[in-house]
Amino acid sequence: MSKWSGRCAACKYLRRKCPQDCVLAPYFPSNDPHRFSAVHKIFGASNIAKMLQQLPEHVRMEAADCMAIEAYCRIEDPVYGCVSFIDQLQQQIIEAQSLTNQINAQIAFYNAHNNQLTIDPFSSSFDQTD
Repeated sequence: MSKWSGRCAACKYLRRKCPQDCVLAPYFPSNDPHRFSAVHKIFGASNIAKMLQQLPEHVRMEAADCMAIEAYCRIEDPVYGCVSFIDQLQQQIIEAQSLTNQINAQIAFYNAHNNQLTIDPFSSSFDQTD
């Protein structure tokens, strides 16, 4: 058994005994079976284990999280997966930049208009000699 209580979600899903050195146990705990199910559906159990074993231990949790996010996105959108989410974020950035440009143009317009109002309309910049 792994150091976690009982079998991990991966071993439960695969209906096997969870060995003490189970590479999947730290990243797929038994209290979140849907996480492993989604990742398994997209990547396959042996590929998940191979990918995690090839990485240094300090980045494996982040890799498992990334696989889970990609799997959830791929299940929701089989064609684009995470790319659709990235595209939505890029569209939001473009819209925000456009809005920022519009606001900056309005600020410049109001500043220019305000500067014209603060100039004394009765003063002349021309020297008039008689």
